[in-house]
Amino acid sequence: MSPDPGLAHRVTAVREAVQSAAREAGRDPAKLVTIVVTKFHPASLVRELAGLGMRDMGESRHQEAREKAAELADLSLTWHFVGQLQGKKARQVQRYARVLHSVDRDSLLDALALPGGAEPDPGRGETDIFLQVDLTDDPARGGVAPDGLESLAERAEAASGIRLAGVMTVAPREGDPRRAFATLRELSERVQRIAPGATSISAGMSGDFREAILEGATHLRIGTAITGNRPDPR
Repeated sequence: MSPDPGLAHRVTAVREAVQSAAREAGRDPAKLVTIVVTKFHPASLVRELAGLGMRDMGESRHQEAREKAAELADLSLTWHFVGQLQGKKARQVQRYARVLHSVDRDSLLDALALPGGAEPDPGRGETDIFLQVDLTDDPARGGVAPDGLESLAERAEAASGIRLAGVMTVAPREGDPRRAFATLRELSERVQRIAPGATSISAGMSGDFREAILEGATHLRIGTAITGNRPDPR
């Protein structure tokens, strides 16, 4: 596939928009992580992104993610799994993904944790996880209900081989996304009473990352605003 002539422009535009929102919020833009969601895009596009200085890549389909991570192993990228995760595939995803953004149930935590308090491989280290919170009435979105979050956080904090990084959500399709992100910020503060190190917030996508930054998001999951329209699924 030929290089995308508009990719550098879109990367620059998003970087500038992130910096602007961070300044508006009185925050340091350098402390925000922009994850480029490359679902359905070829490995060649990811390589172009790496050449433009993007190091964090997000995927939501296990097979596609595994193949890209293997093909691009020479780039030393950080892979984030941002889709719904099946417990039976959790260990496989951990082999290439450094960060998992969609942990939402006890059984998944159990699948990810090392048994019997075993220590992680020193060369690999712990897997960072975000607890996904459902702020909608749509069960297809995934996520733990807000009233079940603290219990899940306690279980995550006690597990071996994983590190609770923080909380994550997808804003409802209707309404003001900033209200949802404000709720997530409050939930983050509750989780930090259980796990003081869980200070990160994964929120904001192409259409609402400004609102997420204003409410404290640290990890932005941005797809089409950077990659352009997704090609048809294979």
